[in-house]
Amino acid sequence: MGLLRFCWMWLLTAVVLQAADHPNIVLILADDFGYGDATCYNSRGRVATPHIDRLARQGLRFTDAHSPATVCTPTRYGLLTGQMPFRIPRGGTVFSGAGGPSLIASGKPTVASLLKQQGYAT
Repeated sequence: MGLLRFCWMWLLTAVVLQAADHPNIVLILADDFGYGDATCYNSRGRVATPHIDRLARQGLRFTDAHSPATVCTPTRYGLLTGQMPFRIPRGGTVFSGAGGPSLIASGKPTVASLLKQQGYAT
């Protein structure tokens, strides 16, 4: 069986601690990392992922992910802003300093800024 690879695969694992006011959120972005590469999903995975395996054992395993685009920039934009990739402005990069102007306008809400407003450290 061939390895299914995505340009971007994201894995969202939420670990809820009894004493915490907010659940812990771990967001992992991986480039060219397939579903079966992490050993928590495939014991014969190609990459040793002991820390991801521990998170999966202690929290939730996210097993149904979909990529909104086939290439990295629109996928990053969609994940960070919550907008569909077709809304991405033309000409630029997701992160400023990465070879062009930032596609995310200054002051535009992102997942990090919204979590920060709720008391999370980002």
